[in-house]
Amino acid sequence: MKRVVVSSFAVFLAAAVCAITAAPRAEAGAAYVGSKKCKMCHIKQAKSWEGTKMGKAFELLKPNVAAEEKKKAKLDPAKDYTTDTKCLPCHTVGYGKGGYDTAAAKEDFQSVGCEVCHGPGGDYLTDDRMSNKNKEFKNADLAKFGFVAKPTEEQCRECHNEKSPFYKPFDFAKRKAEGIHEHVPAKFQH
Repeated sequence: MKRVVVSSFAVFLAAAVCAITAAPRAEAGAAYVGSKKCKMCHIKQAKSWEGTKMGKAFELLKPNVAAEEKKKAKLDPAKDYTTDTKCLPCHTVGYGKGGYDTAAAKEDFQSVGCEVCHGPGGDYLTDDRMSNKNKEFKNADLAKFGFVAKPTEEQCRECHNEKSPFYKPFDFAKRKAEGIHEHVPAKFQH
């Protein structure tokens, strides 16, 4: 009788482990795909983003870049901060969450890219959701899969806060009005 109970428990435990590991990605957090995947369809936005502070955020971590600002913030301007775990969450895409990784150091995840504001694309950048095959997607439908059409102040304040050695008062309304990249009218109503 005890063997049946133990066996039933083992089967239950194995089924539970399989169910947990086979859970959809949305529950565990979507994968980051990188800005190149976004750029394929949003070329004008990507080009305008590349010249912004957000588009060049990773460069600031390199030695002797923004040396005067680093000195004012009491940081060593000659130091290479490109592997500093305190800096990477705000100067890369998805650091510590499956995006930027210091071992791979993929350029596509450097700086404050598309997915920082619009959410990890692994679950919404698919052929049946947002793609060249489905250009008439609806933002509300994609939101279920992690897409953020309009970034929030809370998202921005994850980095624009007093923890940053370069913090300056952050005016979300002003920044939102200025925009981070060119906004091109959509051909399809989303």
